[in-house]
Amino acid sequence: MGINPNVAEIASLLGETSRATMLTILMDGRFHTASELAYMAAITPQTASFHLSKLAEGNLIKVEKYGRHRYYQLANREVAHILESFLTISPPPEIRSLKQSSQLKLLRDARTCYDHLAGRLGVDLTESMLNLGYLDKKEKEFVVTPKGELFFTDFGIHLSELKRKRRQFSYACLDWSERQHHLAGALGRGLLTHFLEIGWIVQVPSIRAVKITPSGKSGFKQIFHISV
Repeated sequence: MGINPNVAEIASLLGETSRATMLTILMDGRFHTASELAYMAAITPQTASFHLSKLAEGNLIKVEKYGRHRYYQLANREVAHILESFLTISPPPEIRSLKQSSQLKLLRDARTCYDHLAGRLGVDLTESMLNLGYLDKKEKEFVVTPKGELFFTDFGIHLSELKRKRRQFSYACLDWSERQHHLAGALGRGLLTHFLEIGWIVQVPSIRAVKITPSGKSGFKQIFHISV
């Protein structure tokens, strides 16, 4: 017998289309109700509740109850990282409508990967910070250079506060659509939060895509030399 045959239980949870769809939706890092997930997965609320119970039992998601409502979120960033890895090796989805095509384009352009930027914007941003000398790449980890420490401080990113968080600081996450690494970890989250706060990006309702605002297009070009 294998060391941990229970991996088959997790594989079976991911092997059902509706459950996989809801898990992918939850990769935006936010809480969602069963009704919201049911609508986005095109299933009934009763079916969604059944699948969400299975996912909670498998420790892939967590649930918080407020009054009569239950809110669901991925259990942790490790689950998000595993799901992103599965998406990397999965075949591309079959496009059956103009709406689906538009949503896929938005996701490929710029999206959240749980709590950091992904898609072409996330990869281009990471590549820019490497080229500008703000980051060095050491195998599967990014290291902030002395030049980068000055830049992030001036840009409003408090590195000392991010380093105190109980998580990896700056690691390389493989992007499923670009097939390259983007910046993850506490620094990746700090940048995403900062971009939202200064209005460079806004989150797209219902899907985990983000849109770049006019001020964001100007800022990314001026500060990071990225044309978006």
